[in-house]
Amino acid sequence: MKYLIFGFTCVVLFFVFVFASSYYKGQQAEKFGFMAKENASTFVRDHSQTLGSDDAKVYIVEFMDPACETCAAFSPFVKQIMRANPGKIKLVLRYAPFHDGADDFVKMLEAAKKQGKYWETLDVMYKSQQYWASHSNPQPQRIWQFLPNAGVDVEKIRKDMNDPAIAKLIEQDLADAETLNVRKTPGFFVNGKPLQVFGYRQLQELIQSELRENYPN
Repeated sequence: MKYLIFGFTCVVLFFVFVFASSYYKGQQAEKFGFMAKENASTFVRDHSQTLGSDDAKVYIVEFMDPACETCAAFSPFVKQIMRANPGKIKLVLRYAPFHDGADDFVKMLEAAKKQGKYWETLDVMYKSQQYWASHSNPQPQRIWQFLPNAGVDVEKIRKDMNDPAIAKLIEQDLADAETLNVRKTPGFFVNGKPLQVFGYRQLQELIQSELRENYPN
């Protein structure tokens, strides 16, 4: 009888935990969805780099780090979904440079933006990441040898990356990441709804859900 009661108690506690976890995630999604409408700047700042139509009804906000391997892996995946839904999705990149020295990589990227080479530079960074951002043997200085492949003026980047305005925008993005409880990269939100369970399939399902809701026909 004692073991039966113990087993029953364990089952009850398990279901309570599952319910509480589900309720919390639902509350989080509702909270962030509300913030997307009432406090859109938490998700999209004036300085944020975007890709896609301004008329798009589905916004993917990604908190990223140029030194993040998973960010590099998800980049072509997200772009593929965007190509499959032309004009319906807008990508917004935010910074969460959590890796050591990643602030400098963001500064290089923002400096390249001044030359109109933002996406080209990010593409080069991701493709060469294994050579300069390896977790087992990081060699950040090696990134300079790859940047010319983006068609940028490297010396101008060395100068422009020290602009205090870039440091301020990084601070703002980190503050917004903290507000939104982003603890690792990439951190995704789709129309303000956080990606609760991380994965390719889960992100695609969240995006498709928002597409169906906003483009019913």
